[in-house]
Amino acid sequence: MARSTITRRRFAAGTAALSSALVAAPFVRGAHAAGKMSIGLWDHWVPGANKAAEAAARAWADKEKVDLQIDFITSQGNKLILTAAAEAQARSGHDILVVGSWDCARYADQLAPVDDIMAPLIKQNGKASDITQYLGKIDGRWLGVPATPGAQFKGPTSRIDLLKQHAGIDIQAMYPVGAPPKADAWTLDAFLKAAADCHKAGYPFGIGLGTTADSVDTCGAIFQSFGAELVDAKGEITVKSDNVKKALEYWKQLVPYLPPDAPSWDDASNNKMFVAGKTALIMNPPSAWAVARRDRPEIAEQTWHHGMAAGSAGRYGPFTTPFWGIWNFGKNQSAAKSLLAALSQADAIEAMVKASAGYDIPPFANLTTLKVWEEEGPPKGTLYHYANPFNHQILSIAAAPAPHRIAVQIYRQGLQTQMVVRYAIKGESMDKVLAFAVNEIEGYMRV
Repeated sequence: MARSTITRRRFAAGTAALSSALVAAPFVRGAHAAGKMSIGLWDHWVPGANKAAEAAARAWADKEKVDLQIDFITSQGNKLILTAAAEAQARSGHDILVVGSWDCARYADQLAPVDDIMAPLIKQNGKASDITQYLGKIDGRWLGVPATPGAQFKGPTSRIDLLKQHAGIDIQAMYPVGAPPKADAWTLDAFLKAAADCHKAGYPFGIGLGTTADSVDTCGAIFQSFGAELVDAKGEITVKSDNVKKALEYWKQLVPYLPPDAPSWDDASNNKMFVAGKTALIMNPPSAWAVARRDRPEIAEQTWHHGMAAGSAGRYGPFTTPFWGIWNFGKNQSAAKSLLAALSQADAIEAMVKASAGYDIPPFANLTTLKVWEEEGPPKGTLYHYANPFNHQILSIAAAPAPHRIAVQIYRQGLQTQMVVRYAIKGESMDKVLAFAVNEIEGYMRV
């Protein structure tokens, strides 16, 4: 865990309220509860990306005369997950801690509501996406401020040259820089045909069927594109629907065009395949491209990030986001809210996005057209459609809209990818696969 400690004079009574550059919020009263505070942030994988969040936090601490301890916590080895669990159990730790996509619900009884932060931020920066609300707004209350660092769209990352040569698809014309998508023909049927064409040419689509996040997110998006819910928003099991059957049938057609070891893939497998030049398309944020830009520039120059193919129920793009949570057992909640307001200003968010080379996606609608996505390259504009600037697709997460306690189990157990492997690879009957899923979900409900 990397640590950056900021030593300042103790926070005194009469400290000035936030400047006009910050959101005016009702919790700012001229003095916070104490002069020391700590925040645990995600240790970003992009070199140098931590600096922007740290700079914004330092500026706030300097202005407010607070002693602020900043810890950057790696997600490797589940360090972030373990840190949150330990602090929740001990009821002690950081005043602010970054938590995962599902963890506002998990720690609902231990997180302080942040509606008083979110209301002015939404008024200033635009609506938070529906999926961000699903994950962060529990029982009508915001329990976390959606964090920009680490928020990502896991849509198609494609080879311009290979799709054009082998599938006859000009992906740059379909998703042009500076203009709305021209992607009406980009459907799951077109996706399937392109997968078959590229597989025949020796460049299969690099999509996994493991139980880690990348595989689960892709599988979930395709299920949702057919309107296939395993559990509905009311908590009713809907596994045996026609839409779930249609999604499984589609996967049965797609699987032969994927790598034969797809069921054993982890989250690094697709990145490695892309950087090695062995695939025409993966589903991923710009991490593989960023590595290629450093190590294989000839591949980076032929890379384009764009929207998901549409199914019969719509165009769904896999999206995950962390949240900044404030423990309700903390002693500095007023100061913590002030800091999160500062970190969520448009200028601070833009600095974070730039520092991550466009990897991070802001949670607010008015901040999805930042210049960084138009200007990053090579090729210039490869990230233009990455942040969904035209609301071209519905951002979602696998297992939504099920109630969180069930959805998180569907997600973390990779239930949808397990179903696909059983049906499309192991050859189990449809009825047997559906019965397996029902039995698993009933087990989740008993926990």
